[in-house]
Parts: sequence; C-alpha cells; structure tokens
Amino acid sequence: MDYFTKIIELKTTEKIDFIDVTKKVKKIVKESGIVNGIVSLFSTHTTCSIRINENESGLMEDLKRFLEKIAPSHLKYFHDDIEKRNCPEDEQINAHSHIKSILLGTSETIPLINSELSLGKWQSIFFIDLDGPRQRKMIVHIVGK
Repeated sequence: MDYFTKIIELKTTEKIDFIDVTKKVKKIVKESGIVNGIVSLFSTHTTCSIRINENESGLMEDLKRFLEKIAPSHLKYFHDDIEKRNCPEDEQINAHSHIKSILLGTSETIPLINSELSLGKWQSIFFIDLDGPRQRKMIVHIVGK
C-alpha cells in the first residue's frame, strides 16, 4: 500500500465562498502515481467544508441563501459571547459559520480507479469557506496501489 499527501493552499474572497478544486485534486492524483485506491480530502478549519456537487452558478447562489437561512449570521449565539470565553481579543464572531460547517462536514472520500477520480458527469469538488475571506488549507491524502 502506498500513500501520497499534498496540501492545497487557498485564498477565499467572499464570506461564503465555493471554490471548485476538482482540477487541483486531479493534478495531485496524477502526481501521486497511485492508480487504484481512495482520495481523502480534509479541511483543517472548523468554519470550512468540503462537498461534492454540481458547479452551476445558480445552484451556488441557492446554496449560499439556504445556508444563511439555516444559521443566519445576524442572530445571537452563545459562542459569540467573547467575554465569557477564554479567547484572543481579535476573535471573530462566527458561530453561524461553525454551525454551517458541522452540518456540511469537513471531508470527502472519492474512489480512485485506473488513475481517475470516480466522479459522476456533473460532480465537482468544492472547498467551501463559511467565514471568509481568509487563507485556508485543504489536505489531499491518497492511499492505494
């Protein structure tokens, strides 16, 4: 069994930012030389997610609106009461981003067959920043032969 790990660094530009990382992941798969196995994608941030879906601009806008309805950024949350927490003075008010992230999840696993990601015709891989804009990292870990 072989493994290959690479970190993708991303600069997000919006409060909720869907970044299609499919091409970057495919390039890393090629670089790995692994033919069959699994590709694990993991966000190292508690306010980011990784999801697979269709890359269509209307859908991205619908998803942003839906996420804001689930955990509105204007509501008061216990996590945002900075005085009651032991945290840095520059701590962001971002409980809504944590809630969105926990619902979406921070990782995806994709089968790798004959050096190809087993994605469907309309599937793309998205790194989703729910508390941007910021510098972010995603780990790509490939295991197989």
